[in-house]
Amino acid sequence: MKKIVTILGARPQFVKAAVLSRIIRDHAQIKEIIVHTGQHYDMNMSAIFFDEMAIPKPSYNLNINEMSHGAMTGHMFEELEKVLQKEEPDAVVVYGDTNSTLAGALAAKKMNIKIVHIEAGLRSFNMAMPEEVNRVLTDRISDLLLCPTDIAIQNLQKEGFANFDSDIVKCGDIMKDAVEFYGKMSAAKSSIIQDLNLVKNNFILATIHRQENTDDVEKLISIFEGLEEIHRDTEIILPLHPRTRVILERHKLDYNITMIDPVGYFDMLELLKNCKMVISDSGGLQKEAFFNKKHCVIAREETEWIELVSNGFAEIVGSDKTLLIEAFNKFKNSDVDFSKNLYGTQVGKRIHQEILSILK
Repeated sequence: MKKIVTILGARPQFVKAAVLSRIIRDHAQIKEIIVHTGQHYDMNMSAIFFDEMAIPKPSYNLNINEMSHGAMTGHMFEELEKVLQKEEPDAVVVYGDTNSTLAGALAAKKMNIKIVHIEAGLRSFNMAMPEEVNRVLTDRISDLLLCPTDIAIQNLQKEGFANFDSDIVKCGDIMKDAVEFYGKMSAAKSSIIQDLNLVKNNFILATIHRQENTDDVEKLISIFEGLEEIHRDTEIILPLHPRTRVILERHKLDYNITMIDPVGYFDMLELLKNCKMVISDSGGLQKEAFFNKKHCVIAREETEWIELVSNGFAEIVGSDKTLLIEAFNKFKNSDVDFSKNLYGTQVGKRIHQEILSILK
């Protein structure tokens, strides 16, 4: 039996990997070893998280976090090399664009182990973003590039990947499978709508956490002033990221919006299913909003998911208060057809087939 090592570092990666792990277990053609680098500490990733979501617990937890980007990536590289030497896999699977992604790919490449990159080809074209550096470098050294969209394929083609020894395949976005699977059970697992006394389609879900916003206090103030003004029209529910909370407290910034503690995945799905729209600087939440037929106002200067914008499902506003409010007003009474298939179907099965092909 062939063996793969899957390297993960953040909660969204575990949610995505759970889709593929279920298919791997059902078909019993591959043995999967899961490694958690520990990159993102998440209070919601307890034993309950793995049990309730039927996610395989990691065989290794490296507990590497709270370091600079360089130190973290280097330490992960060192420890992952030890794991790969012990496990001797036929391939390494990495997701997305975290430091864990790059460290896993580098460790595998140095040992001549095949690399599968899920979510390949995404680009913000902003090399000041650590995530952009991670994804570009990981793509360049991967053997199987599994792309979620046509635009991702085009990005790789423009970068000359036709000249490289790698296979490029459009599989769709595996997060779509995850949202569909867990969305069927979230109502039974979460009581957050009742607990917060929320009315369906009568509140906005917001998240603000990216360093480009939190580390620039003027940007942060502009965003939160926009949120506060919108809150006067429609209640905003904002699960507050620890980084954002620290910055707000440090600068003694207080806003009249409903801020709550970070929530688990089922709670987030229920908030998504029941909200009116989403305002966020998150990459993943943009798509999850679309999967739940909600508009997204993107509090960033760019997005990797440009098809959401070009099709009228989302709008980029950066940190501009005025643009934020204008986008809210534009979307609040919008009647757009969300049935367009931008991200494929049965993505996990397609990815499983492609991995099997590279292992032959």
